[in-house]
Amino acid sequence: MPLEQHQEKNYSQDRSKVYDAALKSVEKLKGQILSSKPEDCRFEVKFDKTLLGKVVGERTNLTCTVQADGEQSKVVVDAYPLDAVGRKLMFGARKGVTQEVINLFTEHLESNLK
Repeated sequence: MPLEQHQEKNYSQDRSKVYDAALKSVEKLKGQILSSKPEDCRFEVKFDKTLLGKVVGERTNLTCTVQADGEQSKVVVDAYPLDAVGRKLMFGARKGVTQEVINLFTEHLESNLK
């Protein structure tokens, strides 16, 4: 399994609503926003080793972009593990941790859209 993960998913809601839901998801998961471009509906966030009281194993960097797709939206997520000082981890990552963080993020995003 590659260290870097990429995921794209379509939603029937408009771009701004999906972007707001994604930001709420970050807030619920207690992520630290590193950079944000609201005009482009894009942000970069760092998640710690612990999410929702569960130790997932590694810090994770996640970039989310919400693109307009007609009346729908497409969420593009790219994520990778980080070492203890916040650099991109090049080897030695625990299997499945980055995908688990993406899954939690997506799960919360979708619950925020309901």
